Amino acid sequence: MSAANPTPSGGLKSQLSELLPIDWEMLRHAGAEPVPFHLKKWWFCLGGTPMMLFIVQVITGVMLTFYYVPSPDHAYASVSTITHEIRFGWFIRSLHMWSSNFMIVAVILHMLRVYFTRAYRYPRQLNWMIGFMLLGITMTFGFTGYSLVYEQLSYWGATVATNLANAVPIVGPMVAFFMRGGPEVGAATLTRFYMLHIGVLPLAAMVMISAHVLLIRLHGVTELQFEGEKPSTDEDRFFRFWPEHVTTELLIGVLLMYILTILSLILPASLGAPADPTTTPAHIKPEWYFYWDFRLLKLTSLKLSVLLTGAIGGIAFFWPFIDGWLEKKFKRGVDRIVVAVGVLAFLGFLVLTVWEASAH
Repeated sequence: MSAANPTPSGGLKSQLSELLPIDWEMLRHAGAEPVPFHLKKWWFCLGGTPMMLFIVQVITGVMLTFYYVPSPDHAYASVSTITHEIRFGWFIRSLHMWSSNFMIVAVILHMLRVYFTRAYRYPRQLNWMIGFMLLGITMTFGFTGYSLVYEQLSYWGATVATNLANAVPIVGPMVAFFMRGGPEVGAATLTRFYMLHIGVLPLAAMVMISAHVLLIRLHGVTELQFEGEKPSTDEDRFFRFWPEHVTTELLIGVLLMYILTILSLILPASLGAPADPTTTPAHIKPEWYFYWDFRLLKLTSLKLSVLLTGAIGGIAFFWPFIDGWLEKKFKRGVDRIVVAVGVLAFLGFLVLTVWEASAH
């Protein structure tokens, strides 16, 4: 007995519908859903930018893994081979580096926009917390990727980072030992950072991004109203997701690739001296997004800087609930308090970052 072999009927469109039994009408309806009109201003729509940069990171990262060797004896040499011998290896590595930096900037700017418009308020508190975790994941991406180069500064940067982790109360020594894979930075550290960078962090990022987008879909995008704007109809308040919004995002993506290409050509990824565990460099520098914390370490002490960093992170993470408490406490003038706290926090970050960047 043989299975029936039905013959496809109808034209190409009918056959495609049989091969892919998808409700196309539902997809068209979902694509045409209204989006708040303020998202036409690109600075209010920075959420899609990190996602596009994440895609660039994944594509270039996969290319680099074909040649990278995660061992202390071969890591630096493999990066050197990618940079100087593999055809266009320097360009792929430079794209990876610049898109990483741009992704961190984009996430920070997106969170600043959400903060200053107070778009984190009920019922969107959880999404703010997920966004904050995504910022942490993005910065950890940058840190682990920087450490994988295994040059002198990245090696000692990893040493400082694990020492900071070791100073965390109660769980610090256990966390530091796990990060190092032993009592000091070495072969096990490099392997663990590599697995974090190509396995754990991408998976965590995809889960967090999915949860973030799901909550946006469930709650909808916060609709902002500006002074002097009095929309009279839905056409004045909304525009279509497809094709208007998608087209705008694609144009931003093209612009980003143009900028990333120019920067990769003009300022390609460099390569310092190979890691030397026996010689401490005169000037240890982390990546720029940790400058503020490194300067804080220099101004205070190891344990105090860790406690201050934890306190700042905790306040930022639970800020939506702090904002709700301020709303109940003061009733009026909360907007000014929120703006003042945000401006002071950002200026503090900026001053410490510039201070450390200008230090020799």
